[in-house]
Amino acid sequence: MSVAIEFRDAVKEFGPVRVLHGVSLDLQPGRIYGLLGENGAGKSTLMKILAGYESLTGGELLVDGAACTFSRSRQAEDLGIVLIHQEFNLAEDLTIAQNIFLGHEFNRGFFLDDVRMRREAAEALAKVGLDIDPDTRVRQLIVAEKQMVEIARALARHARLLIMDEPTATLTPGETERLFELMASLKSLGTTIIYISHKLDEVERITDEVIVMRDGKLVAREPTPALSRRQMANLMVGRELADLFPPKLPVSSAAPALKVTGLTVPGWATQVSFQVQPGEILGFAGLVGAGRTELFEGLLGIREREAGQVELQGRAVTLRSPRDAARLGLTYLSEDRKGKGLHVNFGLRQNLTLMALERYARPWLKPQAERVALEQAVADYGIRAGSLDAIASSLSGGNQQKLALAKVLHPAPAVVVLDEPTRGVDVGAKREIYHLIQQLASRGLAVIVISSELMELIGLCHRVAVMRAGRLISTLHDAKLTEEELIAHATGTR
Repeated sequence: MSVAIEFRDAVKEFGPVRVLHGVSLDLQPGRIYGLLGENGAGKSTLMKILAGYESLTGGELLVDGAACTFSRSRQAEDLGIVLIHQEFNLAEDLTIAQNIFLGHEFNRGFFLDDVRMRREAAEALAKVGLDIDPDTRVRQLIVAEKQMVEIARALARHARLLIMDEPTATLTPGETERLFELMASLKSLGTTIIYISHKLDEVERITDEVIVMRDGKLVAREPTPALSRRQMANLMVGRELADLFPPKLPVSSAAPALKVTGLTVPGWATQVSFQVQPGEILGFAGLVGAGRTELFEGLLGIREREAGQVELQGRAVTLRSPRDAARLGLTYLSEDRKGKGLHVNFGLRQNLTLMALERYARPWLKPQAERVALEQAVADYGIRAGSLDAIASSLSGGNQQKLALAKVLHPAPAVVVLDEPTRGVDVGAKREIYHLIQQLASRGLAVIVISSELMELIGLCHRVAVMRAGRLISTLHDAKLTEEELIAHATGTR
């Protein structure tokens, strides 16, 4: 079973703001399309219209030649069009089986047919290579498993057109390979797949065609082999995108800004020791579950730790909480910017609190002076917002990330830990964040970057520490800092 899609002069307006400007696009069965564009380019809006979460203001959507108007996602799913959200859309307290069939339950008389739903949920899980009991509560799953459940749910609904939004952001290399094999299998059965990703190497590898949007318009559509990654990036931003990574500056020979010895976080990290110099960018690599994030949560007192000594700027310290750490000169940006990094329903000023604005003015600011300080903070970090009164949720992913960075950096720390600082942001915003990180190092800050993107670590960091199964296996630099070496150490083949 296959589905053909066509947009004709699609227009979408939110109040007075037009976000789609007459997009015309057709999608054929049995092909994988890479949909590219910076945050705010309109690609997510177009896909939400296709999946029934938004409606067109003007133009037409045709499915198999018939004009369609969806008022809810269930109508699109009934035609086999399923969107897998980048932000998980799962009910944490329900089981996997209950989530897979939520809103699509099977009945036997007046009762739910739990036996059938568990059986078919297990079949869907097997297709995505997830060997887990369908009665497991979703809250017990790690992030990568939740991603696979989302995909299994789409398969259980017999998707003929599958929209995947950043599906590999939380997957290990092995899980990513299984996903690509599954996509190839679905394609061979005639399924249409729309693959939204900022990972251009993946787009280059698995898609048949590349579709590029910019400023709410369709600007390019080419067979994937006809475009290099650099050409894809240039089309997305509308200009030549050179120097993605800034040059690496020399590291001072001063005493370590942070020295950690024998840190143990029960169940996650064992006897980890490392140090980072002022002006150095130190990366942390490893597969999902290697313990990188949990190590630093233990360091900051978010998780229980059993052992370990910490020295900040040459002084032994005990860190009991992130607030305590910030007071002593160590700040942390969580990988979950929406859940832990920002108050997304608050404005810029509420996120950049008076304490955070101390770098620009004193905490007894008058309202006018506070606004001037806020303007300066927004300008320093290149945060593009329509208004200083905008709420954080209205910003693009890249600007949300820059706001989160500003929030943790304004206390003027000596050491900053950035966990997945460019996850889910477009290539233009990545470049800006990379250059901002380099500026921090040039001012003498010690910067630690935890990232799942190996090229990001190679291009940005002076050294990269590799973790596997809760232990720091090796620290690579110079000629050893390659994708092959990082993968080999992370997987244990070295």
